[in-house]
Amino acid sequence: MPAYPQIVLKRSKTDSARRFHPWIFSGAIKRMDNGISEGDLVEVFSEDGEYLAIGHYAPGSIAVRIVGFERIANVRTLWDERFRNAYGLRKTAGLAENAATNAYRLINAEGDGMPGLIVDWYNGTAVMQTHSEGMHREAHTFAEILRAIYGERLRAVYHKPHSSKGSGKAGGQYLFGEKTGGLITENGLRFNVDWERGQKTGFFLDQRDNRSILSGYAQGKRVLNTFCYSGGFSVYAACAGASLVHSVDSSARAIEWTDENIALNETGSEHQSFVADVFDFLHGAPNDFYDVIVLDPPAFAKNISARHQAVQAYRRLNLAAFKKVAAGGIIFTFSCSQAVGPGMFSGAVTAAAIESGRNVRILRHLFQPADHPVNIYHPEGLYLKGLALAVW
Repeated sequence: MPAYPQIVLKRSKTDSARRFHPWIFSGAIKRMDNGISEGDLVEVFSEDGEYLAIGHYAPGSIAVRIVGFERIANVRTLWDERFRNAYGLRKTAGLAENAATNAYRLINAEGDGMPGLIVDWYNGTAVMQTHSEGMHREAHTFAEILRAIYGERLRAVYHKPHSSKGSGKAGGQYLFGEKTGGLITENGLRFNVDWERGQKTGFFLDQRDNRSILSGYAQGKRVLNTFCYSGGFSVYAACAGASLVHSVDSSARAIEWTDENIALNETGSEHQSFVADVFDFLHGAPNDFYDVIVLDPPAFAKNISARHQAVQAYRRLNLAAFKKVAAGGIIFTFSCSQAVGPGMFSGAVTAAAIESGRNVRILRHLFQPADHPVNIYHPEGLYLKGLALAVW
């Protein structure tokens, strides 16, 4: 077995690791070997010498992101197994090797036993984001594994770092191949994805199922898609036969992408896009005009310290929509803030409903799809939550 630096936990702080939670917090550490650097693999022990886990060390609140709870003889073998298991899960879910949907998430961090790593598949291009220095160091190894799994189907691997050293400020790079176009198909609809300039890996794959659900409510309706980014919900609504679709985003580039994606699908619906602040747009919108409103904002809370402010922002946003949606209308409202749990988000929406005085009923609870799995020992991985609401 390889010899790794060691970290010993306080006697009262071992339960989390024994319950297979993948994070060790800095306050749980009693002592650690000298010379441990950010990104190093370390082994974690109890004071009694019990082996608990192995993971990547990082300074800060989360000191160790665990990649295994047993000793590792060969870390390359572990990575290979995790990638192949993840691919098998996507195949079982009907996503891998699906002509109608050729874009999906392959590696979902803790959900696939790879904390700090995201890999999204876009019709032949794998886009990788590393959120920890440990995973950042392994980027070239992951590219080799991707080539072994996908073979000739893989045209490029693009690394878009978001670690303490990359942090999204450094430009991305192709570890294999080069960009050959970003056209993807999702449920038979077409989108152009710009992973080099776009948010995250380029497209919000986690809303695939929810976009499809929206289609069932859009026919003949006037639809408002706020925080539209590249127009995912707008395209689905238009292709479902909405009479009118309005797309709103504060980013001019996002609106350009939205217009391009609408044009790609040659919908018969009337579409108009607006570069505007969503709160300002809702304030100025006519009452009772929109039959369906989509509220899909960026994360209002990046961490727990911002949670209270985020909850108030969700309340204000939903209140504005409740005031504008037509009687009998539908609101699809979401939060992707990991720090705001489902109960807290529902509470903010409920507070908005009370303040609006409208009759509101929950039609559906909405979550992330199967290619964004949640580790049962890591409930924090359930970051996307939403509600489909009927409003009178």
